[in-house]
Amino acid sequence: MKDYSFEEPFEKYPLAMAYVPWQHFTQMYENLEKGYKAGTIFPELDKPFTGRRCIK
Repeated sequence: MKDYSFEEPFEKYPLAMAYVPWQHFTQMYENLEKGYKAGTIFPELDKPFTGRRCIK
């Protein structure tokens, strides 16, 4: 069962292409409990999802 209703032959297209920049280690949370609750121990990666865009 297809989960799309287009008549386009999607099989001929690549699945995805991504650009991922290098991340440089700069710092870690002093309070690791805060980092674990945020989902990352690296403050520069702590970007809460607000439904629109990342804010910080």
